[in-house]
Amino acid sequence: MQEDYRKWYSHHLGRDMEMLVYGNWGYPVVLFPTSMGRFYEYKNFGFIESVRWFVETGKVKLYCIDSIDRDSFYARHLHPGTRIWNQVLYDRFLHDELVPGIQRECNERKIGVAGASFGGYHALNFAFRHPEQVGNLFSMGAKFDIRSFLHGYYDDNVYYNNPVDFVPNDGNPELYHMNIVLGTSAYDFCKPANEQMAGILGRKGIRHQLDIVPWGDHDWPVWKDMFPRYLSQI
Repeated sequence: MQEDYRKWYSHHLGRDMEMLVYGNWGYPVVLFPTSMGRFYEYKNFGFIESVRWFVETGKVKLYCIDSIDRDSFYARHLHPGTRIWNQVLYDRFLHDELVPGIQRECNERKIGVAGASFGGYHALNFAFRHPEQVGNLFSMGAKFDIRSFLHGYYDDNVYYNNPVDFVPNDGNPELYHMNIVLGTSAYDFCKPANEQMAGILGRKGIRHQLDIVPWGDHDWPVWKDMFPRYLSQI
């Protein structure tokens, strides 16, 4: 597979960001890493290898990006207000810098986003905040309520980055034109969170698929089984 390492400066975040890109052409899919993970995580765990065929045949082009979890949700040394503000800046980096560049590079109006575990939260949160930029969403083993990271702190920034809060009240019509898959497994501790999110979407009449694998728990073998199946829907 074609692998391309990229590094550039983000003006919103005030730091260099790194990324691995797989493929020369194809439908773009951004992959968010798991909790505090780095841009090379999906390569190291064999996740990219599981979808080699889709990349080599030009079906998809994968963008494995970095997170800033250590400075946001997992930054216990920072005030919760600062943590969620750093998440706001990360969202602006995605919305204003990263995704527009990918849209131009691939000549696509809407991209795909995906992620496992906490990466699934990031994928879903971005997709539902900015459905005009996202056409396909694949979350795997994710939870979507981030209030437990903030120790009771709550403001508008928390609300608009907490999908279980803002999605029920969101009237954006673009939400109804997205391919959404919520992936979990029978023994995944995040299964109830996916059932809750499926309920929220169902009550709003938003088309989605709740995929509960009848084996496995919260781990890479389950996610590597899911992702090729999800990409085949594009």
